[in-house]
Amino acid sequence: MGRGKIEIKRIENPTNRQVTYSKRKAGIIKKATELSVLCEAKVSLIILSSSGKMSEYCSPSTSLPEILDKYQTSTGKRLWDAKHEFLSKEVERIKKENDMMQIDLWHLKGDDVDTLNHRELQTIEEALENGLTKVRAKEMEFLKMLKKNERMLEEENKRLVYILQQMATDGNLREAGNGYGQKGRECHSSMPFAFHLQPVQPNLQDNK
Repeated sequence: MGRGKIEIKRIENPTNRQVTYSKRKAGIIKKATELSVLCEAKVSLIILSSSGKMSEYCSPSTSLPEILDKYQTSTGKRLWDAKHEFLSKEVERIKKENDMMQIDLWHLKGDDVDTLNHRELQTIEEALENGLTKVRAKEMEFLKMLKKNERMLEEENKRLVYILQQMATDGNLREAGNGYGQKGRECHSSMPFAFHLQPVQPNLQDNK
């Protein structure tokens, strides 16, 4: 018995829908490949899933731009007109935005302000004041950092000076100690013999 016909309608179950999409997509790409090989046809295929993921196939002997160009030539339809129009509008918008930013920059520099009204001048003044406040705050932060670094350098310098002074003091003490010991040894070695003390008064036993 043959398989029954499947009613063509949206598959409600997401899992079944994804499985069916994968199988049928592979089948379509296989048929496009066979058609290209068996009949030397130039085939281009683009498939977009419901999630926006794209799959494509193009015959090895051609490319998608070539096929689209031939399509435009055969049908007389310009596929790129809408896209070119959008890009042109986008470029024009960016150009106008750049021009406005350039004019605002001139105004902030004080140039070409004669044509501005009172409200526009106030807006520029507020912008300049806000910018000046931020610049001054950043400058104060920078100065505080410099002072902090300066104090750290001074403390480090004092510490190094103290260490050098201690090293010099210890060296002088060692030199003085070595000199005293050397002088004592020299003085002792300069005495060739010891003195024997004699009594000043004559011996009383000799008078008897």
